[in-house]
Amino acid sequence: MLKKIQQLWKAKDIRNSIFYVLALLVVFRIAAHIPIPGVDAGSLKEIFSGNDILGLLNLFSGGGLENFSVVMLGVGPYITASIIFQLLVMIVPRLEALQKEGEYGQQKINQYTRRLTVPLAIVQGYGFIHLLDQRTNGALMANMSGFQFFTAIVMVTAGTVFLMWLGELITEKKIGNGISLLIFAGIIASLPQSFANTLLAFDSSQVLNFVIFIIIALVTIIAIVVITEGQRNIPVSYARHMVGQRSMGGVNTHLPLRVNQAGVIPIIFAISMILIPPTLAQFFLRSDVSWLASFSQWTIDLFQNQTFYGIFYFIVVIAFTYFYTSIIFHPNQIAENLQKQGGFIPGIRPGRHTEEYLNKVMTRIILAGALFLGVVAVLPIVVAPLTGVRTMSLGGTSILIVVAVVIETVKQIDAQLVMRDYEGF
Repeated sequence: MLKKIQQLWKAKDIRNSIFYVLALLVVFRIAAHIPIPGVDAGSLKEIFSGNDILGLLNLFSGGGLENFSVVMLGVGPYITASIIFQLLVMIVPRLEALQKEGEYGQQKINQYTRRLTVPLAIVQGYGFIHLLDQRTNGALMANMSGFQFFTAIVMVTAGTVFLMWLGELITEKKIGNGISLLIFAGIIASLPQSFANTLLAFDSSQVLNFVIFIIIALVTIIAIVVITEGQRNIPVSYARHMVGQRSMGGVNTHLPLRVNQAGVIPIIFAISMILIPPTLAQFFLRSDVSWLASFSQWTIDLFQNQTFYGIFYFIVVIAFTYFYTSIIFHPNQIAENLQKQGGFIPGIRPGRHTEEYLNKVMTRIILAGALFLGVVAVLPIVVAPLTGVRTMSLGGTSILIVVAVVIETVKQIDAQLVMRDYEGF
């Protein structure tokens, strides 16, 4: 570890890139504490402390949602736009052909994603402001005029575009993924306050509970690292063939299939699914139609029930894990590419049989990854009542994101150091 740090410090360009990325993360943290004028942000504290879904969304925004800051939406609209285009690439032939054009096609898709982020930010900003205003019984926007409300939506939209730009600047330095690092910074920034609240609430009679809490946290981190890095290696052999006067191929390698192929995307999907019904129900609470108002209240009460919330969350995460993996993993394309390159899986015939084999293996691997993501998602609901430690919520989703971002960043830095080792050699 010390040797790696010394290598980083000696490599001037990497050192400057790290300082540059840290400076941009500081800018993000400053923006997260700039509130929108004309709102009573103090009325939001109690709402976020008592709602797990809003608390998780606030965590992703780095506390910007709770502070009602100009970056209150975080990079959520950009992530939503990215997911939409990942789905559209699968069903729109023109986008699918564009994706196969290499770097140019990817740049065009990224440009479309940025454009879609703006209207999504406007819609989400409008929805969140109205939702939070209703949760505070109108106290949040009590002093806001129509023009101030319009200005607030413009500001939160601009804040999202600003964060999207910061994320791309960070990505260009090849010190991790910019969007992921912004989410990572928001999660890490909440830890000091959580630690302080935990220490203030510390009681000598709860020592055992704190020990259990720490053990669960350590086990969770270890499990996440193991699952994140876990993969099934499918052996692949390439037949020997002649190209001119040279013999090519004849090598054995492997095709890695990751246990957690979908990453944290299924949890983000699930949060959206869970947030939509109670959010829509909020708009019909004051309806003149009695049955519609009663149904809206029943929906809100149902999703506030921790048992139903946990079970529904767990099932939706598993379902979306299978769904998203089927979108990003294409056994037919892999089988086709292997056949074109003269590769085959020992004991499996090329073509359709290889596709069926890969699909069968991946389906079994996904089960472990889906159950793991489901447990990670509902972990705070189980741990808080078990340990009694509520001042520092053990968010499995947060730990999953932090671990994944750290691993990805370390790998990118290691890759740059390896390049310099070869240059020195």
